[in-house]
Amino acid sequence: MFMADATVSDYDLSTETMDLEQTVKPKKVTFALGVKLRVLSTRGVLDLFQCPVCSCSMYPPILQCSNGHTLCSKCKHRVNNRCPSCYHEINNIRCLALERIAQSLDFPCSYQSHGCHEIFPYYDKLRHELQCKFRPYDCPCAGSRCSVTGDISTLLAHLTNDHKVDLHVGCTFNHRYVKSNPLEVQNATWMLTVFNCFDKHFCLHFEAFELGTEPMYMAFLLFMGEEDEAKDFSYSLEVGGNHRKLIWQGVPRSIRDSHRRVRDSHDGLLIPRNLALFFSGGDQQELKLRVMGRIWKEP
Repeated sequence: MFMADATVSDYDLSTETMDLEQTVKPKKVTFALGVKLRVLSTRGVLDLFQCPVCSCSMYPPILQCSNGHTLCSKCKHRVNNRCPSCYHEINNIRCLALERIAQSLDFPCSYQSHGCHEIFPYYDKLRHELQCKFRPYDCPCAGSRCSVTGDISTLLAHLTNDHKVDLHVGCTFNHRYVKSNPLEVQNATWMLTVFNCFDKHFCLHFEAFELGTEPMYMAFLLFMGEEDEAKDFSYSLEVGGNHRKLIWQGVPRSIRDSHRRVRDSHDGLLIPRNLALFFSGGDQQELKLRVMGRIWKEP
């Protein structure tokens, strides 16, 4: 069984709709030769481009049934090639009129309610949303296959209430990780602790996994925010015993990076099992690792 402590604590590691005549509002009018007229779409127009199945914006090819009901191509197989509105069969008939209208429209970012007020041509909107800094974050709790997404405050409440993750205030920490049988690491186990530091939040990950055939332990820090802001901070991790010491210093990665991506890049404190047992006293019977760390803001 894995346990960890921060100061004195131990943790178990094992386990609205508008009429159509009101929908098109001119954004900019120009009579210059060769310049296309673009209009800012309103709520009614947005509804025309919303897939009735997944509720996402439809992008070409936009399909339609014989009655003119539209559907995004990705959802065709989800409804067994049957229109969700009239249940007529959906073939590969494209709604070319709707696709052409889209080329003259400007759309707000889908994350407008989260704070993004950018407006884009239809085909630029999708590319923007893939990188929009207001898009929801994935839950950083590795190993739980959790599908919860949200902003930072939502994730903090989710982590503490649903995953029972410990939240600590401070920029230094001292954790003790214990495993009664360090030889059993076939099933990777994870530990997550969240720190409130400089009015920001950081996730400390600790886990056992196998690198090839060699059992390893790894600790690393993730920043709960965007990558450009994460670069304002640095952190160090230190583990040791038997008068030896191993130190790691780096920059926290954003939680936009998946846990697996960070782990597989080895961007953190890596401790081979044999070395971990040596730090633990060398009796090969029990893992006793004390990991100390510090977070600071770069000038």
